[in-house]
Amino acid sequence: MEKMKFNVEINAPASKVWNVLWDSASYPLWTAVFAEGSRAETDWQKGSKVLFVDNSNRGMVSRIVDNIPNQFLSIEHLGGYDNGVEDYESEQIKQWAGAQENYTLKETNGATNLLIEMDLSGVDAKMIEYFENTWPKALQKVKQLAEQ
Repeated sequence: MEKMKFNVEINAPASKVWNVLWDSASYPLWTAVFAEGSRAETDWQKGSKVLFVDNSNRGMVSRIVDNIPNQFLSIEHLGGYDNGVEDYESEQIKQWAGAQENYTLKETNGATNLLIEMDLSGVDAKMIEYFENTWPKALQKVKQLAEQ
């Protein structure tokens, strides 16, 4: 399966980058480039459900596949979410359901390389272009927050 990959070098330890990524206070700051008001409703534990939603209370239903603190987080996207209604059956959802998004952090001498890998299965060209433009902005925001 083809993947999109994005990475950034951050002058901060992996633990700080990890906290910027997943802390409830900082998560909305870097994910706002994707959708204003983005938030994640989860405990981030392996096997846990995640609701990724925006200001309109719409988004995705996902599951934490793996969580190795300060090193690796894998998320599997399962369905859509719209104001309390979870959708696992629509054709649009079925095209990308099961796709994974992986975050790998590797620390060397106090600096961290953050690598994002996303499955491309079921993702149309318009969304690929959107991610190609938006992920670099999100990673720069993570970098800025972690290096403060």
